[in-house]
Amino acid sequence: MEKELRLMKGNEAIAEAAIRAGVDAYYGYPITPQSEVMEYLTEQKPEDRSGMIVLQAESEVASINMIYGAAGAGKRAMTSSSSPGISLMQEGLSYIAGAELPCVLLNVVRGGPGLGTIQPSQADYFQSTKGGGHGDYHLITLAPSSVQEMYDFLKISFELAEKYRNPAMILSDGAIGQMMEKVELDDPVSRRTEEEIINDFPWASTGKKNRERNIITSLELDPAKQEQINLNIQKKYREIEEKEVRFEKVQCDDADYLLVAYGTSARLCQETVKLARDKGIKLGLLRPITLYPFPSKEIATMVNDRVKGVVAVEMSSGQMIEDVKLAVNGKVPAEHYGRFGGMIPSPEKILEFLENQIMGG
Repeated sequence: MEKELRLMKGNEAIAEAAIRAGVDAYYGYPITPQSEVMEYLTEQKPEDRSGMIVLQAESEVASINMIYGAAGAGKRAMTSSSSPGISLMQEGLSYIAGAELPCVLLNVVRGGPGLGTIQPSQADYFQSTKGGGHGDYHLITLAPSSVQEMYDFLKISFELAEKYRNPAMILSDGAIGQMMEKVELDDPVSRRTEEEIINDFPWASTGKKNRERNIITSLELDPAKQEQINLNIQKKYREIEEKEVRFEKVQCDDADYLLVAYGTSARLCQETVKLARDKGIKLGLLRPITLYPFPSKEIATMVNDRVKGVVAVEMSSGQMIEDVKLAVNGKVPAEHYGRFGGMIPSPEKILEFLENQIMGG
């Protein structure tokens, strides 16, 4: 059976994915450049198609706390926003992580700091992979580099969020959210029934009778108990880091030099690899698909085996470079090349930087 094909924006693709993935509820608030997510959902009337609820909250603070409530009841709940809106959600995200609840957030990143610009950026890396809110926690973070992956990663994110009872983020940017590409759509799945929620998520607050109450909270005033909660959560993160690392390698088998980039930057770096190879430079690209967990071991292995120098390419002043340098561990030069404020690097300038700063001109 042939897959259904459509030409869609990235923001539209993830909204369609939500309807087809059996999502129960979307709560959000408009902000450029991700407003098409809610607009598409509203136009599609998913309550008629699948029973999915779509609601514009009064603010980003309200929407993330609606997600908290729905996730606590075992529902598949998601939201989307762009950088300043995600900032407003950080307290609620910390509560959700502390209560160990699954949900999915889409961040279509725009340039900052402050209101900044509506142009694409990757300057939310720290906020997305290092916690963002208060306390010791992580979001499972996936970075699509195409409209197809915007669609595909929605389902994967929910699977990971539910497997580990942890919020997951799809970290996109204004370019991927707004660009249009061909997308293969799969068949819809049904939303879980109440009985399936009770069976699949015995921790959920469903109002089921004849059992002990399920109390969902991130509060524990006994420090010894709160430490144990933290230890258990950290144990979960170590398992995620061991089992859920995802990445793509482009012409890395014989690479003497390596680019590390995700999202839009990775698309540009594929052209840089081609330009370098045309000049006889053996350049490869490692694209992290999961930013948390980060593919540190793979980068370390490549440095130990052959690679002589690494460039982290980001649409920021340099954030992922810190994780790259930790993986390289000082064994070879590792430098950052980036544009920020909404500017996008060019493949030619990336290659020029590699030649001058890593290869010695």
